[in-house]
Amino acid sequence: VKGVSRGKLDELSEGRLHQGIIAEAGGYPYVSAQDVIDEALKRADENNGNALVIVLDHLTDAGNLGAIARSAEVVGAAGILIPNKRSAHVTPATYKSSAGAVAHLKIAQIPNIAQMLDRLKQAGCWVAGASEKAKQDIWSSPLSGKIVLVMGNEQEGISHLVLENCDMAGKLPMMGEIQSLNVAQSATACMYEWLRQNW
Repeated sequence: VKGVSRGKLDELSEGRLHQGIIAEAGGYPYVSAQDVIDEALKRADENNGNALVIVLDHLTDAGNLGAIARSAEVVGAAGILIPNKRSAHVTPATYKSSAGAVAHLKIAQIPNIAQMLDRLKQAGCWVAGASEKAKQDIWSSPLSGKIVLVMGNEQEGISHLVLENCDMAGKLPMMGEIQSLNVAQSATACMYEWLRQNW
């Protein structure tokens, strides 16, 4: 333990997020995509065929990644798959916004989302995209069983190619003047709809 000034802590921390203490640690221990698939199959065996995997289509904000990870861990998701390029990665900000959930959740980096969705389908999963362009609301979407929930990035949502690879798409009803939610809020609402339909 080494005592230093607050100024030194500010200098060493990412965005001054230190709360008076900093520890140096190694990088986040990502797992393989197969580890996430295996965890989903295991959970399905234990939970009447139900499992949830989250795929994030090029989210750019590490805080949103953390907030989504927190909700995913709370609802019992098997893991999260994120692109290995042009995407947010697990950072100290992610740990903070996830309230530590990233330490209890399998997160894998993948090179190609469309190919990964094909692998998940081969493992018996149904792929549901959350998109404001969907014709039906999320409450009408059949989310029982092994489900992959795809969430788009903060500005443009799910890419056209990824949306084409989804088996179904659902949207959250919007009754107010503002016609969108933060991606982490949307993901939480969709995850809880999966949970409601399966338990």
